[in-house]
Amino acid sequence: MALVSQSHRLPPPAAASSVPALPLRHFTFAALGTQCDIRFAAPGGDAQAAEFEQAARGWVTAFEAKYSRFRDGSLISRINAQAGRAWVEVDAEMETFLDLCEALHFMTQGILDPTALPLIRLWDYAAANPRVPAAREITEARARVGWKKVQRQRGKVFLPEPGMALDFGGFGKEYAVDAVAGLAGELGITSALIDFGHDLRASGAPPGRPAWHVGLEDPRKPGSPSGSIGVTDRGVASSGDYLRGFTIAGRRYGHIIDPRTGWPVANGCLQATVIAGSCLQAGVLATTAFVLGVPQGIEFIQASPGAEGLMITDSVRAQTRGFYAYVPAG
Repeated sequence: MALVSQSHRLPPPAAASSVPALPLRHFTFAALGTQCDIRFAAPGGDAQAAEFEQAARGWVTAFEAKYSRFRDGSLISRINAQAGRAWVEVDAEMETFLDLCEALHFMTQGILDPTALPLIRLWDYAAANPRVPAAREITEARARVGWKKVQRQRGKVFLPEPGMALDFGGFGKEYAVDAVAGLAGELGITSALIDFGHDLRASGAPPGRPAWHVGLEDPRKPGSPSGSIGVTDRGVASSGDYLRGFTIAGRRYGHIIDPRTGWPVANGCLQATVIAGSCLQAGVLATTAFVLGVPQGIEFIQASPGAEGLMITDSVRAQTRGFYAYVPAG
């Protein structure tokens, strides 16, 4: 859902140095339904770089195999397959994810609901012939949605109604970005930009530069930048529905669904971008703000310590008080 486009045109260094800068390394791979792009400097040389690349690819592969709803054999698919039928045993890691679901659902006042998959499937923007569901269909899908319905006991979980389903798409990719950034730090890499489908985590700064320079996509001209920010040790994510959706009878229906209503968001918001302490925090705040719209979305971001945001609507460009601090001068 994040729609930040990355630019590597970096600002000049603050001062010249006689010490040669480390080379900026780069590797990409496809995973989590997107392009994963990692840039980093390895002070330990080729061996350290190879170790990090192997660790990053391996972690993401294992994460996707376990938590992707698109993998038939994943743990989350097994839980969904048993909805209305049986409890499913889960390990400590999944318990942690379910605890995170609980916290995010509470923090976002129900806007981020990991059980919203029946509604997402109903509003299938990628179908050959997308359609607006009937009111009865929306009501039936909403009846299968609701995080509070999920039953949990130590070491197992149960979705009590047939058709219920879990989906970590609202935060899984952002969680993975932070995890890979953590792997880099554990291996002694302090300069890295982890970019999974334009959900970002910047560690340190690129060699010889004061910050990672990130371009912000213009929602009115997808693929073109509308501005840029400079970040170090921060997460960045955007939420917008201008790329994914469909139009029927002159009305556009985006892919971001408000589980409280069962309908795609239609509040005039085009994009919400958040800078926060982690990519997970930035992504959750951006999505929630997008659903809330302006001005409630800006107020929601400002209520989160250390977070700053920018929201673009049909008619206004609103930002939190401290967002300007990340915008390069000139």
